[in-house]
Amino acid sequence: MLDEIDTAEWRADLKRRVQHYGWRYDYTARRVTADMRIGPLPDWLAGVADSIAEQPEFDRRPDQVIVNEYLPGQGISAHVDCEPCFGSAIASLSLGGPAEMVFRHQSTGERSSFLLEPLSLLILSGAARHDWTHEIPARKSDRIAGAPQSRRRRVSLTFRTVLI
Repeated sequence: MLDEIDTAEWRADLKRRVQHYGWRYDYTARRVTADMRIGPLPDWLAGVADSIAEQPEFDRRPDQVIVNEYLPGQGISAHVDCEPCFGSAIASLSLGGPAEMVFRHQSTGERSSFLLEPLSLLILSGAARHDWTHEIPARKSDRIAGAPQSRRRRVSLTFRTVLI
């Protein structure tokens, strides 16, 4: 899968490189509109999208994928994926190196973190989707099992259903 990703064209207008499949997403306006449809997901993503659609949190097959590349020192700021844009569940498949994801409850400030292991699938739904922000702190190492571990390149594939 990384070979397919690495042969495709990257957008480099953010602090990290990204690729969009199915639909583009406007990061500035935080929206998706009907004219942002790119087309169906490519065949190399179809099997994963079909498997994700079988998860109980999803009511249909994801039709949008954003590929994010995180090099050591890069992250993504705290956010909740656009609620009017995307369905009630979001899945993220991790490839490459592990990284810590930090969650914060928007009302209480409670904090929790999880290690995103290579080949793990994170599904955000319910309160995790709507009430908690998630972020990957921009740093060059994470503390794993009590010891610092240097980050390596991590690529995430975020699967969503567009609400248009």
